Amino acid sequence: MVRIDGAMGEGGGQVLRSSLALSMITQKPLLIENIRARRRSRPGLLRQHLTGLRAAVEISGATVEGDRLKSGRVRFEPGTVKAGRYHFAVGTAGSALLVLQTILPALMLASGDSEVTIEGGTHNSKSPPFDFLEAAFLPLLNQMGPEVTIELIRPGFYPAGGGKLVARIHPATSLRPLELLEVGERKPLRARARVAGMPRGVAHQELLTLREHLPIEWQDTRIEEVERPIGPGNSLHVFAECGPLTEVFTGFGERKVDAVRVAERVAEEVKAYLAHEVPVGEHLADQLLLPLALAGGGRFRATPASLHTTTNIDVIRAFVDVPFSITELSPDGGPVEVAVGADVSPAPA
Repeated sequence: MVRIDGAMGEGGGQVLRSSLALSMITQKPLLIENIRARRRSRPGLLRQHLTGLRAAVEISGATVEGDRLKSGRVRFEPGTVKAGRYHFAVGTAGSALLVLQTILPALMLASGDSEVTIEGGTHNSKSPPFDFLEAAFLPLLNQMGPEVTIELIRPGFYPAGGGKLVARIHPATSLRPLELLEVGERKPLRARARVAGMPRGVAHQELLTLREHLPIEWQDTRIEEVERPIGPGNSLHVFAECGPLTEVFTGFGERKVDAVRVAERVAEEVKAYLAHEVPVGEHLADQLLLPLALAGGGRFRATPASLHTTTNIDVIRAFVDVPFSITELSPDGGPVEVAVGADVSPAPA
């Protein structure tokens, strides 16, 4: 049995999600304690974490202890992962994408095709939004072997939720390594502002502000108004496409935060990413670690490694005997090269 301290490193829900995914794939029973213990105001399982746990139980026929709200301890013994049609509902604005993140690695290596419908939040702060998975992560994952598509049926914003997505998964028998070392040719930045139950002027102001800080042409911007929204919401996305991939940067409208400040925050993130002159950003780096470990190899160059990244590596090492290395590419704590697999020596600069 693999024992995981949920308070390790960053100490958030990613420790649980990666542990459940790897438990199902490796067929190693899991005992995880101190779940989300570093989230002192709301530790333990919240609704989105509980939904992800129960989704893992359903697709793998697992036996489980501790599957209740606020639980800080879960014992999980997986059975055989079964492909099929599944439907899960968070029941709040909790992230539907994080539920998918829990079960996708197992289903993309299952014995047949799957279709997964998930209801909940699709555009949440502090979790990957739909646009990030669609444009940034899944195209890279599909290069590694599986064929995964996601469809946004209805956006769902905090606090109303009510979003819905469908993921269709054609698995691979194994994953291919992936290398992302060069930036390649950068294409013009694109931006999308989405509003639900809010004035179109909010989106217009966000895009106007972005253009004051970033080289974005009007023809490369778009406003999307959500029809018949469940509740109000606003998201702003910048798409930075280079040779091997597309990075996505997101901001969300907040109460008492005007559209100008939302756009300025996103612009600051984009500028920092571009300044490092590497292909992979902070959040995409986190997402790539698990599939590269399952592939047994790969490497990428990214912005400075976050605590999320190093924590996820520690969780993966508890299940899979795959070497990792993180090499700084400059002496001032700048971008890094992450290598996975038997040859973890840095590639030539």
